[in-house]
Amino acid sequence: MLSRLFGFITAAAIFGLAWNTFGEASEQGLPRATREPIGGEASIPYGWVDFCNRHSEECTLGKLKPMDVRLTRQTWKTLSDINDEANNAIEPVSNLDHWGTTLDHWDYPVDGKGDCKIYALFKRKLLIERGFPRQALLMTIVRDLSGEGHAVLTVKTDRGDFVLDNLSQDVRPWSATGYQFYKRQAQDDPNVWLSLGGVTGTEPAEAAANNR
Repeated sequence: MLSRLFGFITAAAIFGLAWNTFGEASEQGLPRATREPIGGEASIPYGWVDFCNRHSEECTLGKLKPMDVRLTRQTWKTLSDINDEANNAIEPVSNLDHWGTTLDHWDYPVDGKGDCKIYALFKRKLLIERGFPRQALLMTIVRDLSGEGHAVLTVKTDRGDFVLDNLSQDVRPWSATGYQFYKRQAQDDPNVWLSLGGVTGTEPAEAAANNR
């Protein structure tokens, strides 16, 4: 039985564990993903610089030892719970409507409203409060399925890189989103951003079809 299960997972894993096995993670084993392919240093988003001016404690940590989350059934459940909690707690509103400016404004949901950056920062905060290493919780800039600029939270684990996303109630492998990945924070320094080269993951529907 174990050999048959291993064969199934191996055949399905093009960009990490296939999409539609996530609901079975607690019963048949934990999900797996690949790593985001990082390149050299990239420009720091204005929104992060502005955020650091108001929350210096988040940005004056010095060099950190890179750490990954050990993915267990409990940590997987926590990731899913936090993704749900934040997605349901924040009212979606555009940056312009919320702050009255076209300048990118990153913050916590102080009034229960916000766009994608507010969701991602809030999830990062909640996970840190639950003991997750901040070095594994990385703000990430992408383009979504509509080609719009978007932010998600990458969680680096010992079973690959997953994303928490306000456009999805599921925690997904980065490569099963269909997004184009442009840059994210470095693990050892939140003020260093690394290029992801615009690599594009498989769209969710296609990822599911590949496993049929």
